[in-house]
Amino acid sequence: MKYFTKDHEWVELNGSVATIGISVHAAAELGDITFVEIPAAGKVVAKSGVVSVVESVKAASDIYCPVAGTVSEGNAELDTKPELINEDAEGAGWICKLSGVNAADLTGLMDAAAYKTFLG
Repeated sequence: MKYFTKDHEWVELNGSVATIGISVHAAAELGDITFVEIPAAGKVVAKSGVVSVVESVKAASDIYCPVAGTVSEGNAELDTKPELINEDAEGAGWICKLSGVNAADLTGLMDAAAYKTFLG
């Protein structure tokens, strides 16, 4: 199950491993994505800390981590195909995976229905 932030990031927790990305809404607002900074494995990220930067034809945007953890994997495919986020933002366009995530960090995040309501 995906959870969303008010900054339009999503997180999906599987055990203590979280997959992080940006929402379809955020990808559409950014327009054509031209570059994604892939966080290095081993990088420790605080909840609400900057985990990545996504650049598009419109702007560069910091990506804030919805949960705390340690980067275990970055989506290397985004190095050569950043537009994958535009094509499948909440699937194959994930940005990174974090290990050591505490499920309590999900408190205060929105489920898909609440996020849809938030978007209006």
